[in-house]
Order: sequence, then structure tokens, then C-alpha cells
Amino acid sequence: QVQLVESGGGLVQAGGSLNLSCAVSGRTANSYTMGWFRQAPGKEREFVAGISWSSGRTVLADSVKGRFTISADIAKNTVDLRMNSAKPEDTAVYYCAADRMDWISKYENNYAYWGQGTQVTVSS
Repeated sequence: QVQLVESGGGLVQAGGSLNLSCAVSGRTANSYTMGWFRQAPGKEREFVAGISWSSGRTVLADSVKGRFTISADIAKNTVDLRMNSAKPEDTAVYYCAADRMDWISKYENNYAYWGQGTQVTVSS
């Protein structure tokens, strides 16, 4: 069983930065992929970024490329999402997700483990 706890959400002005962190516990193998998803009011949950624990390979959604980065600290068992140049359309509940796979999936159905989510609000 894997437990995920997000932190770092809050209010940020447009153009500002925010760092979200996902604390991972219960993981016993390096063959996990970690993902960040978000869900804005009235919209479906969408993929934001993903990282492979074993290879360090990352994938970013086109909407956040050049602004967001994802990183993993194996020693601390955390996965961070750094949000730069935030836009009002980044406002959403952000979720950390995990599953055992050898690739980085953009589909939420491929992730079995989810955190409770953290709210990010970007003011204009």
C-alpha cells in the first residue's frame, strides 16, 4: 500500500511561484511512476506532470511546459511540483498519484494511489 500526502497549496498572484510537495510512504520498489494531476471547478481531472522513480524521466503537459518542473527526492521520498509564472487558469485542486509502471501515463485510470489534493488559487 502506498500513501500520498500533498502540501504547499495556497494563494499566489499571477506570475508568481508555488512549490507543491507530495510525501510518499509505503513504497517498497523503485518501479513506480509519480504523477501530478489537477481538477478545476466544472472540469475533468487532467494530467500535469509525471516522473519515473527509476529513470528520473519526466513528462509535462503542454499547458505547463516551460513553467512547471517536477522532481523527485528518493532519499526524502518526496515528489515536488514547482510552479513558476503561474496563471489564473492554473487554479485547481492538485493531486499526487502513483502506480507501479515502467512508463509515464497521462491517464488517471492508470494510477491506483491518490492523495487527498491541495488547492491552488492563482489571482489575476
